[in-house]
Amino acid sequence: MGVEVAAGKKLALASIGFADVRVGAAGDAAYKEDLLGMGLPEPRVVGDLPVRLPDVGAAVKNFLRNREVAEFMSGALAGAMTKAVLAPLETIRTRMVVGVGSKHILGSFMEIVEQNGWQGLWAGNTINMLRIIPTQAIELGTFEYVKRGMASAQEKWKEDGCPKIQLGNLEIELPFHLLSPVAIGGAAAGIAGTLVCHPLEVLKDRMTVNREAYPSIAIAFSKIYRTDGIAGLYAGLCPTLVGMLPYSTCYYFMYETIKTSYCRTHKKKSLSRPELLVIGAFSGLTASTISFPLEVARKRLMVGSLHGKCPPHMIAALAEVVQEEGIKGLFRGWAASSLKVMPTSGVTWMFYEAWKDLLLGSQLHT
Repeated sequence: MGVEVAAGKKLALASIGFADVRVGAAGDAAYKEDLLGMGLPEPRVVGDLPVRLPDVGAAVKNFLRNREVAEFMSGALAGAMTKAVLAPLETIRTRMVVGVGSKHILGSFMEIVEQNGWQGLWAGNTINMLRIIPTQAIELGTFEYVKRGMASAQEKWKEDGCPKIQLGNLEIELPFHLLSPVAIGGAAAGIAGTLVCHPLEVLKDRMTVNREAYPSIAIAFSKIYRTDGIAGLYAGLCPTLVGMLPYSTCYYFMYETIKTSYCRTHKKKSLSRPELLVIGAFSGLTASTISFPLEVARKRLMVGSLHGKCPPHMIAALAEVVQEEGIKGLFRGWAASSLKVMPTSGVTWMFYEAWKDLLLGSQLHT
């Protein structure tokens, strides 16, 4: 390898991993033409030698065009944008579910404003934003990835047969081909998001319910860790997982099923933003209603220590609610929850699909 100078002579260079570097008008033009033909950026000339710098912008663009990366990014951005707008509804809902203050939406709203001013409606929103960004990224990204993986596996099982287990002389074929990839993806999304982000949910609820005792994220974390250790950050994890499975499974299943059926009925390849908003809102309402009693039990366990009484497990929490308030107590705060869940779900799906269209484009139809 060498450098061609104007006179046509070659100077030997150490082998440092570069392609032949040509100097001179003709050689420089040919070199630029070769690079541009390969889709590489035009070289900059340093002294007599053209130097090709890395194209950071193209590298970032290619990274974001990776389907899994784009879906995780879309989930994070959609969650952040939604929570920034709808944080007051989350604050009111949490107070009503755990039994703090007024039992009515308007009354709870007025109490928060009187006690803490307008900024009280965004109490705990910093931790909420820190929580929702990874949660939505993990949930939506996991859902898409598992759904595609399950669908691909089922296609393979149709050709090769389903997995089998051997029990003595008995061979049993596992009927995995009967499972819905959407339902499996939804369940996986709920589990993954909960396991990773549950401590942030605990911190957010403590700061929302008792701002005086937990004025900041650092203080809340320190108090919980000092009092209950790591287990305190995962308080209510079991009921959360139990409640999350039916909610997440139903939520994603409803959304995908309604969207697919609607597109097929109206012979459309994609939906408008208002249509996505309505379908997402309805999916969130249905899933929330089915799993709401488990949500009440979960919240009781997570913040029970603030009132000096914490049920030992989810069944005890449910029994406690029924004993104190009857069956209707299991749905206390349902109206506030619906007021929060419907717009949150609808807006999240609308933003998510918009970001996917922007980042992936034609890949969505492959």
